[in-house]
Amino acid sequence: MGGMGAPDKLIVKGKRLDGRKLDEMRPIKIEAGVIQNAAGSASVSMGSTSAVAAIYGPREALPRHIAKPDRAVIRCIYTMIAFSTPDRVRPGPSRRSHEISKVIQDALASIILLEKYPNTKIDIYIEITNASAGTRCAALTAAAVALADAGIEMRDLISSIAIGKIDGQLALDLFDVEDNFGEADLPIAIAARTGEISLLQMDGALTEDEIKKALEMASKACKEINKEQIKALKNKYKKEAAE
Repeated sequence: MGGMGAPDKLIVKGKRLDGRKLDEMRPIKIEAGVIQNAAGSASVSMGSTSAVAAIYGPREALPRHIAKPDRAVIRCIYTMIAFSTPDRVRPGPSRRSHEISKVIQDALASIILLEKYPNTKIDIYIEITNASAGTRCAALTAAAVALADAGIEMRDLISSIAIGKIDGQLALDLFDVEDNFGEADLPIAIAARTGEISLLQMDGALTEDEIKKALEMASKACKEINKEQIKALKNKYKKEAAE
């Protein structure tokens, strides 16, 4: 590997450049209730990628013209803090942050029982505090825990992971070098109970067989992430009960 250019290989002797196997996730840590003044909150770290999500609401939908008499309105805002990447992120919304906010909002809308909260607004704020690929997956996983922490009624809990293609092989949970120099990236979000896919995007090209295999890899990984989500919520309530 020379200078700042692309590495010669992303897989060396059957291992990735960070030492993981192809089907191995980065270490994951989830904590619920990290922001005292929010209705619900959570932090997620997946390797060096970290996200914090906060929920405000349900509260009166203002301005009034956005209110829906039969359901809640969701607003999701995804941002990256200025020094979350090696190159300083320009402050303010970008085309990319708008796009990710929209896909996360749509994914969460599929599990929230919006009809339970007519004429209200639920605000979901997500900040990426450190970025090393997989930011939308960490963000969505954190937001789902934050919603549960806020007591928002939901049909299910969703977890998210990305499958990529490096040196012609599928790999779970890319990190930044693999994301920058790999051949494809497929972020996926899956509902734990039903197995329903609530987010599926693709950057790059995969064959039909590769997509099927990627979905199998993602389903297995999301089940593990879901266990960590539930553990984080239980730990928060245990801590509250002990206080």
